[in-house]
Amino acid sequence: MNWAVAIVVAVITGPIVVLLQMLRKENTEQHSESRELLHHMVIKVDDINENLNNHIKEHNNGNQTK
Repeated sequence: MNWAVAIVVAVITGPIVVLLQMLRKENTEQHSESRELLHHMVIKVDDINENLNNHIKEHNNGNQTK
């Protein structure tokens, strides 16, 4: 009878473990994509910050640009 319980437990928990592993892999891939996008956004914000600072300096120096 004990072997029947072990088989039932394996049949029930086996697919659950497989599903959890698949979800974990998907989650890891999504986090990787998110890190790449965040890094790209940081670079863009830094570029905009530099351009804005240069534009403000030009105005402070009396050079009016559009």
